[in-house]
Amino acid sequence: MIELKSVGKTYRTDKIETVALNAIDLSIQKGEMVSIMGPSGCGKSTLLNMIGLLDEPSEGALSIDGQDISGHSDKKFAAIRNHTIGFVFQSFHLIPDLSVIDNVEIPLLYRKMSADERKRKALNALERVGLSSRVDHFPTQLSGGQQQRVAIARAIVGEPRILLADEPTGNLDSHMGDEIMAILEQLNQNDGTTVVMVSHDEEKADRTQRIVRVFDGRIVH
Repeated sequence: MIELKSVGKTYRTDKIETVALNAIDLSIQKGEMVSIMGPSGCGKSTLLNMIGLLDEPSEGALSIDGQDISGHSDKKFAAIRNHTIGFVFQSFHLIPDLSVIDNVEIPLLYRKMSADERKRKALNALERVGLSSRVDHFPTQLSGGQQQRVAIARAIVGEPRILLADEPTGNLDSHMGDEIMAILEQLNQNDGTTVVMVSHDEEKADRTQRIVRVFDGRIVH
C-alpha cells in the first residue's frame, strides 16, 4: 500500500546542507500496524511526513496504492491527504475557539457534503472514541487524553485508509496512553486501517505488528 524506494531528503540553505533521510527502502502493507522508532533527530518525523505527503523526497520514489505520487501539484497532494490519510499529532492541534464537534468536522469542510451529513459523521467518529457526551465542550474543558481522542476522531471522520500518528501518547500518562493505543488497535483490527506510528516508547511500539528502526536517517536492522 505504501512503498518508498531509495527515498532521501536533504534540507539546504545558503550555508548548510542537512541530510534528514538517506536511501530509505520501506514497504507497508494494507492493514498493517507499524511503529517507527529511533533517537531524537534521527529522521522519524521526516519519514512520517513523507508518507503523509506533507513533504516531498529530494530523491527516490514514493507510491501509495501503487500510484507514484511524485510530481503532483500541491492541490493534488491536498486531495489525496483529505481522502486517504488521517493525521494524529502529539500536541493535538485542536482549535481552542471551536467546540469538540466543530473541530472534528474540519476535514469534511473540504468535501462536497451537507452540514447535516458532516454533523452525522462527526458524531459517529466521536462515539467511536467514547466522547459522544462531550460534543459541545471546548478543548480547554477536556483532559489531555480526551483531547487526543478528539484528535483521533478528527483524523478518522473522513474514513481514511491510512492513519499516521506522530508520538500520539507522548503528552499523556501511561493510563491515558494505553487508552489511545487501544483505540488505534481497534481501528486497525476492526476497520483494517493501516496505522503508522512514530514513538519513543518501546512498550507501546511492541503492541504494533512491526517496528521500523531509524538511525541517522537510515533504516537499521
